[in-house]
Amino acid sequence: MSSANRFRVGLIGTGGISRAHTYACQNLDRVELCAVTDVSEGALNTYCDEFGVENRYLDLDEMLEEENLDIAIVCTWGILHREVSNRIARSKKVKAILCEKPFAQDALEAEDMAKVAIENGILIAEAFKFRHHPMHLQAKALVDAGELGEVTTIRSTFCMSSGNATNRPPESNWRWDRARGGGAVYDLGCYCIHHARYVFGAEPTRVYATVQMGMDVDDAVYALLTFPNDATAQLSFGWRSGVAHYAEICGADGMLKLEPVWNNESQVATMTHFRQGRKTETQEFGPVHQFVNQLDHLCDCLESGQPHRISPQNSINQMKVVDALYESILTGNVVDLGDQPKV
Repeated sequence: MSSANRFRVGLIGTGGISRAHTYACQNLDRVELCAVTDVSEGALNTYCDEFGVENRYLDLDEMLEEENLDIAIVCTWGILHREVSNRIARSKKVKAILCEKPFAQDALEAEDMAKVAIENGILIAEAFKFRHHPMHLQAKALVDAGELGEVTTIRSTFCMSSGNATNRPPESNWRWDRARGGGAVYDLGCYCIHHARYVFGAEPTRVYATVQMGMDVDDAVYALLTFPNDATAQLSFGWRSGVAHYAEICGADGMLKLEPVWNNESQVATMTHFRQGRKTETQEFGPVHQFVNQLDHLCDCLESGQPHRISPQNSINQMKVVDALYESILTGNVVDLGDQPKV
């Protein structure tokens, strides 16, 4: 850390999501955004000029060597996450890596990333921003306290309309480009999958999914995940319908509805508690920036040695479910994951 006891941060990649991480760095007193790297000189200079970052690098290794960083935040296309993360970890030039979701492209990549980071003494964590929102933390506490009884079903959506699929060629956006790690499962469904696993505190035993394809990627997906005791998660996500960002956590004794559940940095979020089919309480959560909370938690882990909310094994298990979803999409079959340990 610097003489001012601030964690020194380096950002890898200047795409759209990097702006949210930069906002977090600039609005958290305990960190300092010291350097940015990107392979595009034009994009790098435009970005650093906009945000007032002096130290800019076209070479990742040079940045790691020169900057004495504590934290590296990986904001590249998903297809590059393993390569970039492993280069950072093997350099041993940082204490922690925060890697944007999805952690990897498949479970084998995730296992390799975790192995390399752990072998080199680096804390590595996946950037699921919602895991640090007060609404989600309180919802999970209510579930664990038995306020809903046994949770039997989770329904969640992450849907938006982005026009006709035939008008979205792969080169126009990484989301529509499989070669860069695009697709509805990787971009949107990962939230719904992780949320269901988090709330149940368990891994699914079976997965089934159907798809509406775009030009190059899965455009919209409808998935059913079966958990122990025949609990289910019904997930709908993609770019083929109007905006729907909500989750319902249903138990024998009640239900929680969270809305908007994902993208709510500048919005009031609400959690409504239903008992016996009737609305009994609606709690409002004022606007928070989840990326600030996320970075703050990572700093807490570095200072105290406490475990991160999202362990490397959790991210490996997440990618196993993503792999199973794609297998089901390709084959049209139910994919049996078997009994999985809790994480």
